Amino acid sequence: MTILTSTANANGHANGPSTGLKHQSKSKSELNFGFSTRAIHIGSEPDPFTGAVIAPINLSTTFKQDAVGVHKGFEYSRSGNPTRAALERTLVSLEVGAGHAVAFASGSAATATILQSLGPNTHVLSVNDVYGGTFRYLTNVANVTMGTETTFLDLENATDDEILGAMKENTKLIWIESPTNPTLRLVDLPRIVGLARKAPSKPLVLVDNTFLSPFYASPLLQGADIVIHSLTKYINGHSDVIMGAAILPSSSTLDHDYDDLAKKLRFLQNAHGAVPSPFDCWLAQRGAKTLSVRMKAHGFNALRIATFLTSHPAVEHVIYPGLASHPRHALARASLSPHARRFIDTELVPSSLAHGVPYGGMVSFRVRGGTKVAGALLTKLKLFTLAESLGGVESLAEVPAQMTHATIPLAQREALGIEGLVRLSCGIEEVEDLVEDLRRALDALQDEENGSGSLTPSDV
Repeated sequence: MTILTSTANANGHANGPSTGLKHQSKSKSELNFGFSTRAIHIGSEPDPFTGAVIAPINLSTTFKQDAVGVHKGFEYSRSGNPTRAALERTLVSLEVGAGHAVAFASGSAATATILQSLGPNTHVLSVNDVYGGTFRYLTNVANVTMGTETTFLDLENATDDEILGAMKENTKLIWIESPTNPTLRLVDLPRIVGLARKAPSKPLVLVDNTFLSPFYASPLLQGADIVIHSLTKYINGHSDVIMGAAILPSSSTLDHDYDDLAKKLRFLQNAHGAVPSPFDCWLAQRGAKTLSVRMKAHGFNALRIATFLTSHPAVEHVIYPGLASHPRHALARASLSPHARRFIDTELVPSSLAHGVPYGGMVSFRVRGGTKVAGALLTKLKLFTLAESLGGVESLAEVPAQMTHATIPLAQREALGIEGLVRLSCGIEEVEDLVEDLRRALDALQDEENGSGSLTPSDV
């Protein structure tokens, strides 16, 4: 399938991506700014007409042209909008090594558009423990509508030969989450990139960086070709926006032309209208300004909570790569972004790092007693809200097997270790309050079990 990328539609009228930018580039002085400085200032310059420090939301659907085809960079808001363009500049500034960012109506829309850009009858190699929505699209949509074949492989533990053997002549994409959702497996990204470069088909390497956010991880610096985010989560950070993004490197390689790929993604986005509203873009950009301070709090709270959970007798197993006891803790530390390392090395007192380092805000664990007990635990929590999603300032808790990953077949959930798992999105409340909330609920489970020998139906 050939995808046309002209901005002219079938009627001969221009109606395509119209920002007029080859790169959403950063000046040399901007490249020297720190993470928070970039988040606050790049893409959020004062309004040049009024001087407003906070730029207005541009809700216009169409834009005046001085002559036919002569305009100021925008024609129609599905094709391009000033508020969306401002958010995309911010995203480029946050994901180190980026040159392009394309904001979508959701993370799922970003996923669909990237897979569509590969064309029909292609092969995708994916980490086996992948977000339920991604699994659903690969197996139930892309496979049916485009003939896309997906091989799910344990990229954490597979050998080089197994990974190379899983690639085919038509393998065009390697899909990675690290940490994975929800079992927090870690994939050695530079290793996978090296193997991809050896493969005859030269597949793109994509990293879903939603869990760590651009604060804790910089996949483009490790060789990734595409980074995607559910902006709904940490980047927006306030549980009030549904949005996604695809972010590409600034410099093309012999194997991959990122300017052309960005043009293709924008063409497809415009063609099927997978665009976010200007108001949502404005909200996400506002949220991104505090990403650094929020991620520091999320990470610190998650480390404290994971440390507590390892000490409670009702907990069978805790998964948090930031814990020094985690078997791949060294890889977690090695994968940290430059600004996350600086935060850990210079801002945290050594005593706070006795059990590990902050590594995002997600913690997974298993309670003794399995899935029913896990469900009972969540109903006893007060500050951790029983709800899907993650990355907001408020703490959330879920049982993935019955919620976000319910579409994955039972046998596969059991093989991956998803059954019986509790997933916490640790918010930025006072960590002592969050620990006490978990302690009280876990103690209550133990009291009930000791009193009756097992939980009653009303408890589950």
